[in-house]
Amino acid sequence: MTTRRARGEGGLHWDESRQRWIATITVGYTPAGKRIVRKGSGKTKTEARTKLREKIRDYEDGLAITEHHYTVTEAVTDWLTYGLNGRSDRTKTKCEILCRTHIIPALGARKLRELRAQDVDRWLADKATTLSTRTLGDLYGCLNRSMNRAMARDKVKRNVVALCTVPRGQEGRPSKSLTLAQAKAVLIAAESTWLYAYVVLSLLTGARTEELRALRWDHVDLDGRPDLDPPLPPSMQVWRSVRAGGDTKTKKSRRTLALPQRCVIALRLHREQQNRHRARAGKDWQALGLVFTTGFGTALDAANVRRAFRRVVTLAGLDPADWTPRELRHSFVSLLSDSGVSLEDIADLCGHAGTTVTEKVYRHQLRPVLLGGAQIMDAIFGVKP
Repeated sequence: MTTRRARGEGGLHWDESRQRWIATITVGYTPAGKRIVRKGSGKTKTEARTKLREKIRDYEDGLAITEHHYTVTEAVTDWLTYGLNGRSDRTKTKCEILCRTHIIPALGARKLRELRAQDVDRWLADKATTLSTRTLGDLYGCLNRSMNRAMARDKVKRNVVALCTVPRGQEGRPSKSLTLAQAKAVLIAAESTWLYAYVVLSLLTGARTEELRALRWDHVDLDGRPDLDPPLPPSMQVWRSVRAGGDTKTKKSRRTLALPQRCVIALRLHREQQNRHRARAGKDWQALGLVFTTGFGTALDAANVRRAFRRVVTLAGLDPADWTPRELRHSFVSLLSDSGVSLEDIADLCGHAGTTVTEKVYRHQLRPVLLGGAQIMDAIFGVKP
C-alpha cells in the first residue's frame, strides 16, 4: 500500500509523456489565491527527490527558487539594458564594450546557478596576463553589478563574484611630465597653431582638458581689478567641464585660478583669432560663448585636441606617440614641485580634494627631497665645524 507523503514534503509522480519522475512543491499563492507551484524532474526517484529536497530547503530558508537555465549572458544583457539608467552615454558605451568583448565570450554560456567563485578567479587571472589593473577592476565591477541585479530579481541565490578579488594586471601607460626645456619647446612650437592658448593655459594653470573645453568667455577675466585693495589679478573660473551634467570632477575642482601674464596675452590673441573665424563663418557661427571652439563656434571634442596636440609635439621635436594633452597638467605639477611649491598648494591649484590624490597620481613628479626644514635648522643652529 502506497504511503501518503506528509504535508510540506511536496509531491512525486511519474510523467508518462516525458518518461521522467516529477517533483512538485507549492511555494506560495498569488494575490488571486492561485497556487504557485515549482517543479523538478529526474530520470530516477532518487534524482527527483534530491531536487525536491533542494527546493524544500530553499523554501524553508526563505530563498527564491532560482531559474535553472538563466545564463551569465542574460544577466549581463539585462544589466546593460536596465541597470545603467541615469549614466552618461560614454559610460554606457564603455560598459557595453567591456561586457561584449571580455565577459560574454568567456563566461556568457555558463548557467548563473552553476557559476562558481573558482570560475571567476580563473577568468580574472587569465585576463590579468593582458589587461591593466584598472581595466580588470572595471570588468569586475560590470560582472559584480550584473550578478547583484540578478540576485535581487531571484535569478540566483548568491553573488559569487563578491567572493573574488581583483588580481594585479599589467602596468598601464605611465603618465609623465615635460622637463622645463621640453615645456619651453612645446610653447614655442604651439605659437604657430590654433592650439597655442589651450597649451599655454593647460601648462601654466594645470586645468584639466575637459575643464578647458567647457571654459566660457564669461568665466574669464583678462583685466582683473587693479583698483581694489588688495588688487584682484586676471583670473578664470573653472566651474564647468564636459562631464555628464556639466559639473567639475569633484566639488574641490570648482575653483577660480589667477592667470599668469603669458596666459592673459595668449587668450587675448586667441579671442582676436576667434573673432576672425566668426566673421568668416557668418550666419553659420554657433554663438555658444566657449573659449575654445571649432571654426564654426561648436565645442571641441577630445579627438580635436589630441590631433592638434600631436602636431604641436611633432613641431617641438618630440615623439607624438609618447605625449597626450593631459600630460600638460602633469608637467604643471612637476614644474611647481621643482620650484619648491608645497604639496598642499599644488593640490589646491589642481583642484584635488586633498593631497592623497596628488601624491598617488603625481608621486613620480613631486620633489623627492624637502629642503625647507633642513635649511631652517641650519640657520637656527648653524653648522658645527
